[in-house]
Amino acid sequence: MPTISVDQIETLCKAALMRHGADEWIAASVARATAASEAVGNKICGLYYLDSYCRQLQSGRVSGNAAPVVTRPRPGTVYVDARLGFAQPAFERGLPEAISAARENGIASLAICHSHTCTSLGYFTDQIARAGFIGFGATNATPIVAPPGGRHRVIGTNPIAFAVPDGQGGVAMQFDQSTTTVALGKITMAKAAGETIPEGWAVDADGQPTTDPDAAIKGSLVSMGGYKGWGLGLMAELLAAGMTGSRNAMDVPPLKATDGPPHDLGQFYTLIDPGLSGAFADRLGRVSDGIAQDPGARMPGQGKTSATEVELEEAAWAELQTLAGKA
Repeated sequence: MPTISVDQIETLCKAALMRHGADEWIAASVARATAASEAVGNKICGLYYLDSYCRQLQSGRVSGNAAPVVTRPRPGTVYVDARLGFAQPAFERGLPEAISAARENGIASLAICHSHTCTSLGYFTDQIARAGFIGFGATNATPIVAPPGGRHRVIGTNPIAFAVPDGQGGVAMQFDQSTTTVALGKITMAKAAGETIPEGWAVDADGQPTTDPDAAIKGSLVSMGGYKGWGLGLMAELLAAGMTGSRNAMDVPPLKATDGPPHDLGQFYTLIDPGLSGAFADRLGRVSDGIAQDPGARMPGQGKTSATEVELEEAAWAELQTLAGKA
């Protein structure tokens, strides 16, 4: 497998998106997020989506020149209308206003409305933490999850993410996880590779456990921890759709399909000033010290570093060059 620099991946991603109709600054914003996912090994949110981005730019399913509109209807509330464009540039435009609101009020919400899928939710909460605030985020996606004991798919994998600043411009802990046992991308990747999936990831259309990824896609993913994960998924659904005015998961067609209506998804973030109580840093340190007592134990996200070079599958490298017009 070829070893490619993350900078080169970002450059080619930007070229590919511009070649298929995205404005330069929008292409740059999406390319940064794509490369950042590859740099930490999150392939499902990286180049895995680039081909669909390009095809959907051409089909009109996503706008490549929509200028996000930022408003602040209340002191601690920031709304960004992505205007059916990409989520990354919408967040980029809204974050400075949300940071100002959080500094003024101690807490603020940032709603990204009517956007394309954001892929890696943690990419955004990480930025909130690096700005010095506690960040929480939630989003929804194509319906693939039925309620425990049910058969009708109501919500998506509905990720949630949380990040905490370390007080020095870095991140003390963070997690970014779907509210299902695994992300849908792992199942679609298994199907593409002709592999089976572990039992416990999904059930078939009859509600029976399956190791067949195709049957899983036609059936339902399993919420992590049963009812507990289902509850978290519902929380993400109501925040992502209800607080942004964007679509419910039940109304979102498959995310990677070339044709169809825009995703029209929402992401809802909360920014919290950790200095409000005067005790946050101390309590964080107490927990961190407690975890450090056990060799090998760590805070979520602790010690994660971004690579400057990554290995790509031959097919992925060839596709990237082709999409960028460099093949």
